[in-house]
Amino acid sequence: MAIETHRSDDGRTLTICVDGRFDFSTHQVFRDAYEHSDSSVSHYVVDLSGTTYLDSSALGMLLLLRDHAGGDGASIAIKNCNSDVRRILSISNFEQLFSIG
Repeated sequence: MAIETHRSDDGRTLTICVDGRFDFSTHQVFRDAYEHSDSSVSHYVVDLSGTTYLDSSALGMLLLLRDHAGGDGASIAIKNCNSDVRRILSISNFEQLFSIG
């Protein structure tokens, strides 16, 4: 399980790539990925193209990211989900809280 981050050239977008299982074992690494970014970040992208599994603790981590990013005013996109991950996000009604593509 690896989590990598990339900043856009202008520094305003932080992309967090999750590879492998997205579960409680990644909690601290995932939080570190966004909590140590500076205040110039205004948009977050969570790239799940390499994610093979997602559980309820991962859903909680996404909600913590949303709170950190500004709650209802947060700009967060969840991208490149496989069908299983997308189904979990859909069942959890995350389309109401995040842009999922």
